[in-house]
Amino acid sequence: MLRAGLGRRSCLCGGGLWRSPRPAAASGSASPRCPGALSGASASPRNGGGARGEGAPPAGASNVKPLDAVKILDLTRVLAGPFATMILGDLGAEVIKVERPGAGDDTRAWGPPFAGTESVYFLSVNRNKKSIAINMKDSKGAKLIRELAAVSDVFVENYIPGKLAEMGLGYEDIKKIAPHIVYCSITGYGQTGPMVQRGGYDSIAAAVSGLMHITGHEDGEPVRPGVAMTDLATGLYTYGAIMAGLLQRHKTGKGLHIDCNLLSSQVACLTHVAANYLNCKIEAKRWGTAHGSIVPYQAFKTKDGYIVVGAGNDQQFVTVCKILNLPEVSKDSRYRTNTLRVQNRKELIDILSTRFSEKATIEWLQLFEGSGVPYGPINNMQQVFSDPQVLHNGLVMEMNHPTAGKIAVPGPGVRYSEFAVSHPKPPPLVGQHTVEILKGMLGYEDDAIEELLHTGAVAQHEVR
Repeated sequence: MLRAGLGRRSCLCGGGLWRSPRPAAASGSASPRCPGALSGASASPRNGGGARGEGAPPAGASNVKPLDAVKILDLTRVLAGPFATMILGDLGAEVIKVERPGAGDDTRAWGPPFAGTESVYFLSVNRNKKSIAINMKDSKGAKLIRELAAVSDVFVENYIPGKLAEMGLGYEDIKKIAPHIVYCSITGYGQTGPMVQRGGYDSIAAAVSGLMHITGHEDGEPVRPGVAMTDLATGLYTYGAIMAGLLQRHKTGKGLHIDCNLLSSQVACLTHVAANYLNCKIEAKRWGTAHGSIVPYQAFKTKDGYIVVGAGNDQQFVTVCKILNLPEVSKDSRYRTNTLRVQNRKELIDILSTRFSEKATIEWLQLFEGSGVPYGPINNMQQVFSDPQVLHNGLVMEMNHPTAGKIAVPGPGVRYSEFAVSHPKPPPLVGQHTVEILKGMLGYEDDAIEELLHTGAVAQHEVR
């Protein structure tokens, strides 16, 4: 039989910076955390892979990570949420990914391509996580979510507002049993308002927010960015908001609710384009690779490819003209300031484009080297991942996956002096850690786990 209450289970949770004093547990609710006890997150050795170009932690560093012992209960799917929780996992958090038994995260079916039978899309944003397969529509499954929330620090979800509340898993519900919880909701449009019940996908939010309106060739159709930038921006906002929530809890001793959404994230990222309209009523337009307020700042076609050059000030423009052997252009009164260059954009770009077309990309790269002018080629993926700086920065993480074998994914874009984001755990199989989590986090015994498995409330994936 299932144990009657959490209060009789062992206190398995950690203490430390992120652990604020908890109010005494109410009857029948989770027992308070044991100060100073180590959690499974900090006790478990990390294994499974490493980053190319990134070795051991810097000399003198202990490789203690900022989120060691912090537990994240992750109910998110697809990209924005998983991207955020993956970053938290990179920083040492123990991320418990809750998935539907069988199908799991939607992106497990997104392909081709597949690595073996695993979706490469899924593999790209789910390292450093454990998977527990729970049927939340089953009352026993919903009860497990509440129990896990009671012993977690952060609860992250991306359901349509009100959906989890119907299951007794909304913020107000979880707050009653876990007043310490940092509860983060990710939606398409927010928790309230006229569009609140709409589902949110990146491309729709990119359209509604105006991002597609400003993306594409100047005289062409609106274009979706090559990766889901609205989802990724929301993931970064979510990661930062959760870190702020943990700091806030450390100061106040109380949890809180965080509202992240795709629309708000993307509108906030419109920055100067939005400000141009808000302050000057200038309607935005598409510029292709160019910039509406800086000239030259765009891609130029060469004899065999493209080079992007940006002259952010007048001196850099003079240098560009010198490299292109066009000294008379830099002295032309029509182009002496950036404001004048913007006003006379077409004539100037025609002149520069003609000159750039006369040499191969590698020749221009050599000529611009050391000039102080920002420049670079437009690389394909093969060129990106053979680029010396990309390799030097350790931006490829390799892992040994239980069914796909050796896999490689892009690693985090930040380095730290006192610890290394290394030895990542491979993305999990659906329900790979169900039994481990039920035993280790909740103290369930074998007979109770067998009953949950038998009734379909949970599922365990057996790695062969």
